[in-house]
Amino acid sequence: MSFMMKSPAESSPRTEPSILLAADSFKGSASSEAIEKYLEAGVLRVLPHARIKKVLIADGGEGTVDAFVSGCGGEIKSVQAEDPFGHPIVARLGMLPNGYAVVEMAEAAGIRFSSCTDEDARRASTYGVGQLLREALDLGVHRIYVGLGGSATSDGGCGMAEALGALFLDASGKPVIRGLEGLPYIAHVDMSHFDRRVYDTEIIALSDVNNPLSGKHGAIYTFGPQKGLLFSHLREYDDWMRHYAHAVLAATKDNHALSAGAGAAGGLGFGLLSFCGASAMSGIQALLDAVHFDEQLRGVNLVITGEGRMDNQTAYGKAPVGVARRAALQGIPTYAVVGSHTEDISKVHEVGIQQVFASAPAGLSLEECMKRTPEDVATAAERAVRFFIRRF
Repeated sequence: MSFMMKSPAESSPRTEPSILLAADSFKGSASSEAIEKYLEAGVLRVLPHARIKKVLIADGGEGTVDAFVSGCGGEIKSVQAEDPFGHPIVARLGMLPNGYAVVEMAEAAGIRFSSCTDEDARRASTYGVGQLLREALDLGVHRIYVGLGGSATSDGGCGMAEALGALFLDASGKPVIRGLEGLPYIAHVDMSHFDRRVYDTEIIALSDVNNPLSGKHGAIYTFGPQKGLLFSHLREYDDWMRHYAHAVLAATKDNHALSAGAGAAGGLGFGLLSFCGASAMSGIQALLDAVHFDEQLRGVNLVITGEGRMDNQTAYGKAPVGVARRAALQGIPTYAVVGSHTEDISKVHEVGIQQVFASAPAGLSLEECMKRTPEDVATAAERAVRFFIRRF
């Protein structure tokens, strides 16, 4: 790898490095687009003539619609839907130029709608996600990407299926209440009015997790507490989810409870696999393929990626590692600028991220760190580029 730097005595710049910025959002602090803007500012402090490319990325969670539309072209459409508790909202749907659509489940059932209490976590429904899918079907698309990150729900995709026409009935033949708390009362699933257009549409569930629906590594035990579910009730709630899975199996004849990704987004992965015949795919890999990322890497000398908090779990399907692996195949080094990271990030280095630069100063509150994000990320990017120059 080589590039030519500008000499102070020269009147015009010689070839300077090409740097590609592909950072995930710092959740709760700044979007992917904003983070890349801050990174660019830091790079230009050191290399004012650097050739910079920016690619918005997401792994199926926050920013998925924006990343697909930015990288593929198309437009964002505003549609009417319901939030996890049945309140009317306006949600966004990505429409791509090739007849594809992108649904971000967090637009209608995201954690931002919830107070993260046990009550909210039991009541939260994916009904609004089904409304977004129905809207996409009405627009005549033939492929729908569904991003599964950032959910407030643990209803196994029951609400989503209801919005598409499935009926979840109790022993007396009445519809059960929505949300996790309705699952133990399901006696019969009526699919006679389910939207058949689903079966003529390719639906791809995008996620960065491989958890099954239930059990110690399933949706309830793994993700329930962060949504507000009480630890003392997790076993009971997991039993509800198992009961639901048996009812769905009886109706669909497909057993996806143990499928990789079934537990994503509170079991929405299971719902999409079971009711919609969806396939599951790594969110970051699907995005990188869609935006022709490998082609965009040509001629690049350094990739800078990032996320809000990095730990060894990042190595298992998170966006920065997906980027780093693609870059490594072309012999391009990848550095990460992160808000913070755990002491041990050895697995992250093993899968292709060579250097990690934390932007948030130690000892500050979350609120203080968020206020400082623009300058701190730019400063960290500056450190990363100086390190790169010294090394190469």
